[in-house]
Amino acid sequence: MSETSFNPAQHHPGRTTTAERIKEMIRVDHAGEYGAVRIYEGQLAVFRNLPHKKKITAALKHMAEEEEEHLARFSTLAVERNVRPTALNPFWHIGGFAMGAVTALIGEKAAHACTVAVETVIDEHYQSQISELTELGTEEDLKDTIIQFREEEIAHKQQALDSGAEEAVGYPLLSGAIQAICRIAIRTCEKV
Repeated sequence: MSETSFNPAQHHPGRTTTAERIKEMIRVDHAGEYGAVRIYEGQLAVFRNLPHKKKITAALKHMAEEEEEHLARFSTLAVERNVRPTALNPFWHIGGFAMGAVTALIGEKAAHACTVAVETVIDEHYQSQISELTELGTEEDLKDTIIQFREEEIAHKQQALDSGAEEAVGYPLLSGAIQAICRIAIRTCEKV
């Protein structure tokens, strides 16, 4: 498909302009990075004061710092592009922290399972956006940002897998539930 024949409404019914679609991307990515920051804050609230949890605390702090950089970038883009944040941020504020704290309370492997589940969905989501932006043939800076962040999210997922995420009690159920929540959040935040 040539870039001149691209019609966002064909790919996403109800969307009429590319500019609206770009705003949706920024809104949902901002919300996702905000949720990720809150998940790590919840996990760190559990682990940071436990002397025998220094290794996971250090790993989580590093991932949280990268998520904070992602959030800062999407916050800047939102201001520059006049993109309103999702109205659901109060839910992500509480829900993200709760998801992080609960998985950490279950244990280290459950905390890692949470990372794998979230990053699996984010990997798919970012790859979809990269493909869409490639098809549009525009927004190269935004696409480059998403490519970089996707690579960092994949590294978080791999680190969590290497740390035993799949050994968490009830991994398939836990992972499936978190992935479902993330997919619903993505669809909802684009519009709300």
